Amino acid sequence: MSLRRQDPLANPERMIRRVYSYVAYLVGDGPEAEDITSEAVERMIRYSESYDPEKGAPVAWALGIARRCIAARVGEPTPLPEDDLEQLAEPAGDVDAVDRLTVRDAVSRLPAHERELVALRYGADLTARQIGELLGVRTNTVEVGLHRAHARLRAELAADFRPVRAPRDDPAHDAL
Repeated sequence: MSLRRQDPLANPERMIRRVYSYVAYLVGDGPEAEDITSEAVERMIRYSESYDPEKGAPVAWALGIARRCIAARVGEPTPLPEDDLEQLAEPAGDVDAVDRLTVRDAVSRLPAHERELVALRYGADLTARQIGELLGVRTNTVEVGLHRAHARLRAELAADFRPVRAPRDDPAHDAL
């Protein structure tokens, strides 16, 4: 059965936001993410005729293009340098800036495949099923990977917030 031709860029603003969020999870917010997103959008426009709805949703097609742009530009994503952490956009809603930076730093320490899953789930706002289709793996594999990434993040964040105890023979300890 042939599906009717669908314009993958029918809602470009939403698509660009999702692509940018995904890219920013992997390379950090700012000029680098903007450049990669621009390159991905340019490719999406250029190759929009090649979109095949039988192969997946428009967002999966767009994120596949973005993944190739990231790989071509920066290769394997690396943890954010401290200077880049200061350039992050203001947090939305009730999210404290320190909390956001702490989570961003913890995500940057995840293994590459787990960072990819987190970026697809929370940056691109994809479901486990959509991520599985994009990566060519089973939904259960994605769910297990996300579960492991969450567990690793919890451990990273718990380690960041362990109270530091002063030694018993420290005079500053006695003043407390």
